[in-house]
Amino acid sequence: MGQLLGLCVLCVGVYAEVERQKNRTLEGVFLAPAVVLILLGLVMFTVSVMGMVGSLRDNKTLLHMFLCVLCVLLALQALALIIALIFEKTTIKLFQNSIREGIKHYYDDLDFKNILDYVQEKFSCCGGDEYKDWEVNQYHFCNGTSALACGVPYTCCVRHKVGEVVNTLCGYKTLNQQRETLDGIIHVRGCIHAVNLWMGDNIGATIGICCAFGLPQLLGIVLSCVFWNLLAEMSESVDMVDFNILKRAGFNYSKLDLTGAGWCMCLPRDGGYLPLPVAEPDTWARDPIPFDLEQDQSEIHLAHSRLVNQGAELQMGMDEVDNHA
Repeated sequence: MGQLLGLCVLCVGVYAEVERQKNRTLEGVFLAPAVVLILLGLVMFTVSVMGMVGSLRDNKTLLHMFLCVLCVLLALQALALIIALIFEKTTIKLFQNSIREGIKHYYDDLDFKNILDYVQEKFSCCGGDEYKDWEVNQYHFCNGTSALACGVPYTCCVRHKVGEVVNTLCGYKTLNQQRETLDGIIHVRGCIHAVNLWMGDNIGATIGICCAFGLPQLLGIVLSCVFWNLLAEMSESVDMVDFNILKRAGFNYSKLDLTGAGWCMCLPRDGGYLPLPVAEPDTWARDPIPFDLEQDQSEIHLAHSRLVNQGAELQMGMDEVDNHA
């Protein structure tokens, strides 16, 4: 599921970036949201595929990489949140500078224009820190000669009725006026402060947004740790057979029959994908490990001794339990 979501985000980001490049002017230097979507989609898709293939193939290396990447991402997000809370003034100033840079190229970068218009209408705000941030735009600064000079976009205007026809010049000649005279005309509060107030008034929604980003990653870390422990127990079990060791001991096996493994060579199949012995393929079902006693007596004797010792230790443990009983 994660890889499909990451692929969708990546496709949307690529499409948005292609469209942005068609309409972008040379002055549009603000970081486009399309680039953020592309990076986010690549990370989500790569990490998800790594975890999926690692779990289906029981590959400890891929699982370890998947676990490490998730831990690093979660730690970076938590660290960024802590730093933003501790250095709140510096964080706000950074956002202010970024928004002012975006306002400077407001009519050149359509992605930023659409996002800022939505935020100004949704949160009833204007600009980054305040409405006078619009003075940095060449079409809105007061010394200009355009019809928008010394004004703000219509998305900053106060809506008195829902669905009313918007006057696109409602913010005309407002940048050279004081806050008190603009009451009921435009929103004078900056969008950074408006968003902070909304998050403080809606604690439940804020916590829900944080959990939506953090819980899936935390769940992936927990599940990968559980699966890693299962693989470790399986590898240490006496029922596991390492065919590489048997090959080095002189036993010959044919290649795996990967019919039904799928395009990724990782789909499960009933009975598994066990290598067949070259010498006696017909007896494999009756004897999973056909030993040739004349081929390597030392390896067989060592394996038999280990089994005998394990059986003796198990019998001693059972006798002790019987004596205590």
